[in-house]
Amino acid sequence: MALGQKSGGRQKGAANKRTREIADKAAASGLLPLEYLLTVMRDEAQEQSIRLDAAKAAAPYIHPRLQATEATIKGSTLPPYEAALMQLAQEELIP
Repeated sequence: MALGQKSGGRQKGAANKRTREIADKAAASGLLPLEYLLTVMRDEAQEQSIRLDAAKAAAPYIHPRLQATEATIKGSTLPPYEAALMQLAQEELIP
């Protein structure tokens, strides 16, 4: 380790050999858990509550959560909707 900084090695978030091996075996064996959830979700013969639970479980893998953001206008921090209103007001006032 050079001067307290990490150098080399596995990058953060990268799968190690064992995790990669398990994932490869699961993919080779057939249906993956996400594929199964999507199959259940699309199956109209299933109960609506079961389909909804499958959709909720699969959603984070397909649609990541959005993070909150703040807009900074001229040094002040405002919630996004206030920042948008301020910008619109300025655009209307300045020809």
